[in-house]
Amino acid sequence: MLFIGIDQHKRHLTICVRDDQGDIALRRQVSTKSEEIGRFLASLQGGGVEPSSYVAVVEVCGFNGWLVQRLEEWGCRRVFVICAPDRIRQKTDRRDAAKLSELLWINRDRIAAGQRLVHVSEVYRATEQEQYDRQLTHLRYRLGRALTRSKNSIKGILRRHNLEQECPTKGGFTQAALRWLRGMGLPGLDRQELDMRLAEYDLYAQQLAEVATMIEKRAAKNADVRRIRTMPKPGAYTALALVAHIGPIERFPHARSLSNYFGITPGCRNSGDTDRPGNITKAGHPFIRFLLAQMVLHALRGDPGLRRWYQRVKRRRGSKVARVAVMRRLCESIWHMLSKKEDYLPVGCRGGENQVCRSAA
Repeated sequence: MLFIGIDQHKRHLTICVRDDQGDIALRRQVSTKSEEIGRFLASLQGGGVEPSSYVAVVEVCGFNGWLVQRLEEWGCRRVFVICAPDRIRQKTDRRDAAKLSELLWINRDRIAAGQRLVHVSEVYRATEQEQYDRQLTHLRYRLGRALTRSKNSIKGILRRHNLEQECPTKGGFTQAALRWLRGMGLPGLDRQELDMRLAEYDLYAQQLAEVATMIEKRAAKNADVRRIRTMPKPGAYTALALVAHIGPIERFPHARSLSNYFGITPGCRNSGDTDRPGNITKAGHPFIRFLLAQMVLHALRGDPGLRRWYQRVKRRRGSKVARVAVMRRLCESIWHMLSKKEDYLPVGCRGGENQVCRSAA
């Protein structure tokens, strides 16, 4: 069996191949052009390597999908997508590829037995449906940010002329307010810029409505999404994004494992009698932490028991720590809901104020 380590970049792949004895049999840099990769994979089989007699490893990045698919099409026995190993002081692409192939060779017996690798943090490969839902919700997030930037630009133009208080409605972007903006008299360049920003706003608002409709349709077909929406006021967008990033709940053995996966548990630096808790690890995707932070306000409004618990933590540790604590508690609630197939039950729903129901424990 051959063990192939691939350091992937936009324009080229740095490849290191090890044999059964752990010796480096081949080092090569291959262009990411389709024909160049095809020639390299064909050369492996032309050199007497049978299909399914080699495994490959690549570090996770935003464009691994096409490479993993190509390797599998050419008969690669298994492709491991892993988190980047610890950085070394002297870093080059050749050394990175050699380190990756060495990790596979060290785990050769476990690979043959189909066991989990050691010294390697393997990344979960989402299903096609999960990948689609992730892409759709990330698109919704980017469109929302773009729309907010357009609104802020329009407000900046009004503030430049002290006209922001003249808006006929309290909301600055109602239909009446938009008509007022389109008919407003401004100096030439400011009027032209405002027209451009309004056209930009209309475009983003239309695209956002189209994506929101797609999200609602996808969410209606997913039982886990409907279950998460029994929590205090998460929309289809938030629930679908959470389910798509969680994947099979069986991946997480404990409730705290999910909050740790999203990076909202404190780090630590302990040695001997020294105990140094730190800030949250922020190990997961920042998009999910953003959504959980948005959920906190709705959860505190809709769950009186959780709000009382939040206020006690806030008095001891401050509002920032208390909000993160609520985020972690929401993650644990989601784990119980998905693993036990239960709807959300408010904190303290089974008795006294300090009692916590199973799905919010």
